[in-house]
Amino acid sequence: MARTKKERIVERPPLFTGYKPLGIMRGSLQKLPLALDEYEAIRLADYLGMDHAEAANEMEISRSTFTRLIERARAKMARFLIEGKELFIEGGNIHFRGNIIRCQSCGYMFNIQIGKQVKECPECHSHSLMNLAGGFGHGRCCVNHTNEHLA
Repeated sequence: MARTKKERIVERPPLFTGYKPLGIMRGSLQKLPLALDEYEAIRLADYLGMDHAEAANEMEISRSTFTRLIERARAKMARFLIEGKELFIEGGNIHFRGNIIRCQSCGYMFNIQIGKQVKECPECHSHSLMNLAGGFGHGRCCVNHTNEHLA
C-alpha cells in the first residue's frame, strides 16, 4: 500500500499559470502539467539558487524528496522547451504560506498573508480583486495548516 503524500509548502501562488510556444495555436498543442510543488522546487533551486537542503526545509519535506521533485520538474521544463508543449501549472498536495491579490481594474498586484481578507485595491480602491490562491482552490485549508504548525 502506498504512503500518503506529505503536504508540501509553497510560498505563494504563481503569477502565471500557463505557457506555450509563440505562433502555435493552443488547441493544437499537447498539454504538459507542472504541479505546484514542482513549480516551487524550480523557484527555490533554480530561481533563488537555494541548495537542496535549504529548499527542502522551506517546503517542509526531506532533502531526498526535494531532489526527486526537482528532477521531475526539470525534466518537464526540458520537454516544454524542446518538444514545444503547452505547460500549465496545476494543483497538488500543497499549502500556501502567502497569497497574491491582483486588481482587475488597474492590474496592481500585492502580497498578503494567507487567509487575510482585503476588500479593495490599495492603489485604485477598486473592489474588483482576484485572489490567486483561491484560483487553485486554496485559502482556508492553508490557514488551518499554518495555525496547526504555529500551535
